[in-house]
Amino acid sequence: MSTLVISDLHVSVETDQGTKNILKGVDLTIEQGSIHAIMGPNGSGKSTLAYTIAGHPKYKVTRGSITLDGQDVLAMTVDARARAGLFLAMQYPVEIPGVTVTNFLKTAKTAIDGEAPSIRSWVKDIKTSMEALRMDKSFAERNVNEGFSGGEKKRHEILQLELLKPAFAILDETDSGLDVDALKIVSEGVNRAHENTGLGVLLITHYTRILRYIHPDFVHVFVDGRVAEEGGPELAERLENEGYDRYALANGSDVASVG
Repeated sequence: MSTLVISDLHVSVETDQGTKNILKGVDLTIEQGSIHAIMGPNGSGKSTLAYTIAGHPKYKVTRGSITLDGQDVLAMTVDARARAGLFLAMQYPVEIPGVTVTNFLKTAKTAIDGEAPSIRSWVKDIKTSMEALRMDKSFAERNVNEGFSGGEKKRHEILQLELLKPAFAILDETDSGLDVDALKIVSEGVNRAHENTGLGVLLITHYTRILRYIHPDFVHVFVDGRVAEEGGPELAERLENEGYDRYALANGSDVASVG
């Protein structure tokens, strides 16, 4: 079992107003096979954590570490992180004109595994996953995310997740913009990957509705770049009733100013 360890992580970003410190000492340990939900108001650092793990150049680590099975993730290139087993499902997936879904998936699988997949088994795997995600077969020949609806983009992210089989998936507000039916289908895809491959999940969300379908083992509340509270699924239920106001008040600020 792999382990992803985040220790005393401080991250900043350059803005027009100067350097802004976003993460201010985050500690998290995620075992493969476990599901962690990261919750919190806008601007609390949730997405910054996701993009820092993935290696986005915009975010500068000023202190702390991220290791995967003892290896320094921060020293890895973005593609090396993917090959090591880290996967990011973005809140706003980008379009890739001129590249079909089929070619994109095959290229990604070849890059991660170091060899091209067997055509017969690969075609079968794509067909099986697409059917489970209620995706029409014509979807495979469309250009990546070009003209996709919000729901189609999120299903494509989960299609990648199922086919590439990473050790850890960071899901950045995967529930954003999804209707009830799409949310259920996407959640089922995450649960399949978790059950079939022992996927470790870091699920970032504002709301508890996705947690009705993907059940976390641990819940972490982010406020102002720090973990303000941790607990089990019952913590998410409490947040549903109480919101984030009490955390903001404890920090001497208003939730609206955090976002």
